[in-house]
Amino acid sequence: MRAGDRLITFGGWLLALLWVAPLAYAIWTAFHPSAFETRFDLLAPLTLHNFVDAWGQAPFARYFLNTVILVTMILAVQLVVGTFAAFAFARLNFPGKSVVFSLVLLQLMIMPDVLLVENYRTMRMLGLVDTIFGIGLPYMASAFFIFLLRQTFLQVPTELDDAARIEGASTLTLIRRVYVPLAKPTYVAFGLISVSAHWNNYVWPLIITNSVSARPLTVGLSIFSASDSGIHWSVINAATLMTSGPLLVGFLLFQRAFVQSFMRAGIK
Repeated sequence: MRAGDRLITFGGWLLALLWVAPLAYAIWTAFHPSAFETRFDLLAPLTLHNFVDAWGQAPFARYFLNTVILVTMILAVQLVVGTFAAFAFARLNFPGKSVVFSLVLLQLMIMPDVLLVENYRTMRMLGLVDTIFGIGLPYMASAFFIFLLRQTFLQVPTELDDAARIEGASTLTLIRRVYVPLAKPTYVAFGLISVSAHWNNYVWPLIITNSVSARPLTVGLSIFSASDSGIHWSVINAATLMTSGPLLVGFLLFQRAFVQSFMRAGIK
């Protein structure tokens, strides 16, 4: 092995260790008593008491429900809106098509944080402050998904359109029976991105929510782990594992499909 290859391998292992170190510490403290928060001992007793304490000290069941409703609602609307928009941009001809598509692409250049104030003003005007729908509404049309799916639809042979039309298929049937099945890897890839992003979204839900009835896990965890709460790190890390656990387990179970869907969808 050449020196350059050895250096790259060493750098890769170093980055991997730096990445996994916080997770390893969280797992260690979550499954051990608070006395071992800063002391590593292979003979330290294991315990689930930290998870019981964390679950009992905050309404995590409600936070989980809010988060599941939120990510499911956002993804469902994104898939429907993105499918029709991508098909229109890929296969239909209408006045101003290029201008409208340029505006969609322009959204990719705007950081979501820039729109926080205007989004809050809009949600307050609509009476959607401190609601799950108010958290998800600004994200229900994804410019990234529209662009990605349009590129996929453009690769579908037009002969399939003609064959479907001859059989009497309507536009809706054409989308449902031809385009959607052929774009399945793109849907899977974007679904993974969307669920992960909105499960971990923090700033906007923190601004728009004021009560337990609408708070997702990220905001609930930040309030739970506030510095003046007097909670030990072992309990805080147990709560952190509970909130991030579903994503970690999901990735471990579907990592092969995760990677393959990204490769087939052309995400680099």
